[in-house]
Amino acid sequence: MTVATTLIPGLDEIVRNGDPQRRDEAARRIADLFFQDAANLRPHHIDLFDEILLDLVPRAELITRAELAERLSLIANAPRVLIGRLARENEILVAGPILRRSPVLDEGALLEIARVKGQSHLLAMSERPKLSPDLTDVIVERGDREVVRRTAGNAGAKFSETGYTELIKRASQDGVLTLTVGQREDLSDKRLKQLLAGSLDVVRRRLFDVVKPDRQNAIRQAVAEITGVAERFDSKRDFAPAQRTILALHEAGGLNEAALLGFAKSFRYEEAIAALSAMSGVKIPTLDNLISSDRYDPILIISKTIGLEWATVRALILLRLGPNRVAAPSDIESARVNFAKLMPSTAERVVGFWKARQTI
Repeated sequence: MTVATTLIPGLDEIVRNGDPQRRDEAARRIADLFFQDAANLRPHHIDLFDEILLDLVPRAELITRAELAERLSLIANAPRVLIGRLARENEILVAGPILRRSPVLDEGALLEIARVKGQSHLLAMSERPKLSPDLTDVIVERGDREVVRRTAGNAGAKFSETGYTELIKRASQDGVLTLTVGQREDLSDKRLKQLLAGSLDVVRRRLFDVVKPDRQNAIRQAVAEITGVAERFDSKRDFAPAQRTILALHEAGGLNEAALLGFAKSFRYEEAIAALSAMSGVKIPTLDNLISSDRYDPILIISKTIGLEWATVRALILLRLGPNRVAAPSDIESARVNFAKLMPSTAERVVGFWKARQTI
């Protein structure tokens, strides 16, 4: 305290009764003292700084607290009590840097915060270099879609059996999460099979495209065990033959809804996408990416703009699921209701946006 009181006369008075501006200035100056020699400080010196800063920093202005949190998050011997206080702040500008990277924050504090704080705190925590199985259990249980995706994509995260079970359960409703989990190095063949069993055909194929060769072999084996058929996966979908088929059909005057319905019912994905592209003016790569997402909305939107009947829309939704999966009646009914409610003008605006993006 001697150094601090010499540098900042009346420090005790500032702590007790000082106005925010004086406390801000005192917090910055004392923190600067700490940063100047942090690497050489002994534990009792750090404890002293902890005691002083703990009286000043939590009462400083938001911008000051955020700046100090950013700097303190990089220090391996930062004041422990102050770090814990900052990490528990509701303001994510303050808590975020500490939660993302501070090596001082221990497992007990992380678990406590993960159990009670909101999604922004969980999202920050999901970016830590390492996450224990106990911590990911809590994050996966409480986190929203973005938090869980970010956690699953963290190579330093470890998952318990319970955590992986929950991840795979959530991935069955989230194609992006399926792709993320499917690329994890620690995913066992048993877990891969469980992941694929709950995934769409288009997502399985997209996963096959992005994983390493040894994982591609595991995907082939898992799908064969799930479906009872040794399904052939191409490394990338080849739309060129389908485009030639659609061009010939168009020149013969046969490119219409009936032809599209036939492709969908036969699970000829490439021909169906090429036909949709020719009928709507949306490019094949754009349609492929949209329809391979984790929602069926793009099918409803593109179908509404070209005036398709519900029977064809339903066949396209089933095409997206793949030949070996049965759609839940409630999902189909929900899609039917949403398709009926969708206004053509709304669908046309969305498709216009897709076309503008693909032009850019």
